[in-house]
Amino acid sequence: MRKAQAKKSRTTIFRLPVVVEKDDDGYFVYCPRLQGCYSQGDTYEEAIMNIKDAIHLHIEDRVVNKEPLPKFELSLTAVEVAV
Repeated sequence: MRKAQAKKSRTTIFRLPVVVEKDDDGYFVYCPRLQGCYSQGDTYEEAIMNIKDAIHLHIEDRVVNKEPLPKFELSLTAVEVAV
């Protein structure tokens, strides 16, 4: 009798930027590196938890469908604009 072999899976950790905006209804959050990946929450913490779930599902869906993942390079800077 053969023992069933457990499939070993690798976990990849992604570090992605997210933008959190406060509005009248709570917090809106999105990941600029993953087009269409956004969420919301009543609190800042809830919004962060929800975007983590959304990012996980977004990346998992791309992997399952054998779609390429975008490059996760980002430069964040501030600019001054005189008006």
